Amino acid sequence: MHCPFCRHADSRVVDSRTADEGTVIRRRRQCLACDRRFTTVEQLTLAVVKRSGATEPFSREKVIAGVRRACQGRGVSEDALARLAQRVEEQFRAAGGAEIPSQEVGLAILTPLRDLDEVAYLRFASVYRDFDSLADFEAEIAVLRQRETPDTTDSAGAKGGQRAADSTLTVTET
Repeated sequence: MHCPFCRHADSRVVDSRTADEGTVIRRRRQCLACDRRFTTVEQLTLAVVKRSGATEPFSREKVIAGVRRACQGRGVSEDALARLAQRVEEQFRAAGGAEIPSQEVGLAILTPLRDLDEVAYLRFASVYRDFDSLADFEAEIAVLRQRETPDTTDSAGAKGGQRAADSTLTVTET
């Protein structure tokens, strides 16, 4: 790290702190030559790699805009769209990669969108996954219906959605 005052090539870190929910690191540094102090800000930049090979910075606004089109007329709030975009970005930041293929961004949007609004999910998936026929829609609707009505019978034959593991009692002697 070059000192902004004397351009010396070396400095020592005096203090480090995270900011913006851990996405930014602020470091207070001291130049080893002139003893002046300065602050640096380090931030991981996520880049989206397009199909053409071009890269551009990850943008929550672009995620929101794409999902907003799918949610048009569905009564989904702007706050819910912002939370979805934040969830997608946090997923990529947690993975630690600096470059994300655009295909992965779309796939990462599908799961939280399905939880948010199933009709919007179908709209987004139909464009993103290139649905070609009614059969593609029917197959996706069948998957959604299967999620709605899980089998509520456990291996012991009990009904009501309670699993046998839920009723296990562990006793320890003292």
